[in-house]
Amino acid sequence: MLDQSDNPPMSRDEVAALLRARGINPTQQRIEIAQLLLARPQHLSAEQILVLVNKERPLASKATVYNTLRTFAEQGLINEVIVDPTRVLYDSNTGAHHHFYNLDTGTLMDVGADQLSISALPSLPAGTVAAGVEVIIRVRNAPGAQTESMQAV
Repeated sequence: MLDQSDNPPMSRDEVAALLRARGINPTQQRIEIAQLLLARPQHLSAEQILVLVNKERPLASKATVYNTLRTFAEQGLINEVIVDPTRVLYDSNTGAHHHFYNLDTGTLMDVGADQLSISALPSLPAGTVAAGVEVIIRVRNAPGAQTESMQAV
């Protein structure tokens, strides 16, 4: 598994500079959302982000959060992880890695790319190149077993 240690939080100025470097206009809402997402390696849903960003005072609408997340993903600032057709989580870790997804708890946990070996890929469709490989290993809690706590990060 990947190291989940916290990084020092980025200042508003650092976040604004990062957004500008990615071609994203650093509005107040985008800076707040980026500070929240990039504070540490984590996986959050748009709904969780909406609640957290508006915790102290109303700041961003649902549409603003969804549009910001789409922009961040398009610009490579975060990754979208589609864990099932009705649930998307936003991953602040953009490095090569995979995931465990616990179907019982809904938690997603990073797995280092070096922890999984893929020996071959199928032939790619004509005119395409591989952009990456992401594996989601779906797990369930074993009946009656003591399970390791999977932190929702």
